[in-house]
Amino acid sequence: MSRKPFLLGFGAMRFPQTEEGKIDRPLAAEMLRYAMEHGVTYYDTAYTYHARESEPFLGEFLQDYDRASFQLATKLPQWLVESVDDARRIFEEQLERLKVDYFDYYLVHSLRKKTYVKMVDLGVITYLEKEVQAGRIKKLGFSFHSSFEDFRYILHSRAWDFCQIQYNWLDIEEQAGRAGYELATEHGIPVIVMEPIKGGSLLSIPPHLKEQVEQVAEEDSIAALSLRWVAEHRNVPVILSGMSTLEQVVENIATLSDPQPLTDEQHSALEEVGSYMRNRLGNGCTSCSYCMPCPFGVDIPGSFGIWNTFRLFGRNEQVSKRWESMGDTGPLSCTRCMACVPLCPQEIPIPFDLARVHEELSQGAL
Repeated sequence: MSRKPFLLGFGAMRFPQTEEGKIDRPLAAEMLRYAMEHGVTYYDTAYTYHARESEPFLGEFLQDYDRASFQLATKLPQWLVESVDDARRIFEEQLERLKVDYFDYYLVHSLRKKTYVKMVDLGVITYLEKEVQAGRIKKLGFSFHSSFEDFRYILHSRAWDFCQIQYNWLDIEEQAGRAGYELATEHGIPVIVMEPIKGGSLLSIPPHLKEQVEQVAEEDSIAALSLRWVAEHRNVPVILSGMSTLEQVVENIATLSDPQPLTDEQHSALEEVGSYMRNRLGNGCTSCSYCMPCPFGVDIPGSFGIWNTFRLFGRNEQVSKRWESMGDTGPLSCTRCMACVPLCPQEIPIPFDLARVHEELSQGAL
């Protein structure tokens, strides 16, 4: 019988890398060993992580440990599935790559309403349910990055064992958000949280806001406060962190071994900073992609994603690289044909906001 998961889960998507872009196996193995030796039991990977290198590496590492000593989660890349045979082939390949006979947690990766309906119509969900009955999947769930409306539809569609959402003190109104967490809790569906530190972005908030949080942080870092914020949610059995250094592993384990409730002052600081930052967002795009494809090749969700990141965190290396790489898919290719406007569930005036994206990102300052 597998052990109950430790609250911190190890996300195998941000391992340290070599100069060639491959997983730095010695460093990554050192991080995993430390996690194993200090009680971490939940390890989350996916078919496509690290250019498909994550699953084989993790499977090789876990061979040194008793199968009952850890919980293993991986994901079906629904965007690569066009038939039940595709799903079956990928599932069998994942068992082989991870060198196991079953998965404790198996997710349909990055679902939204449209792709969920496709998986149902193809018979993929029925196939996965059969794998549950066969014991090769212990718990079946889905990961999610779309709108709350899509989340509600998927959550109500069947009896899921769990779901996985992006959730932190800044993103309470983004994607599934707080409403999604509460809906899942109401239905008795455990919520595994990913991006509790927003991929590290919460450590890069503007200096005056960082100072405001640090004034009440006592001896904790912003990362530790962010993890403790999520830990206060009782319907969260696992908080995933995609850690890239041994120092991050050490700190996160220390924080979640015995997470202390936030003080009233800490709650207030995070609420004030979060509210201020959310008000800086350019618009409420959820990247649902209902507006896509654009007839003129504009990457509409990508443009708004860069814009909102820029407005939250300012000009940084990530923003600059994404903006420079857009090329002909950027806002300047918009012709204001207006075809996208009636398709947006958020009623965003897309062509006009694209013009604002170009103006602000080109100037490089707000």
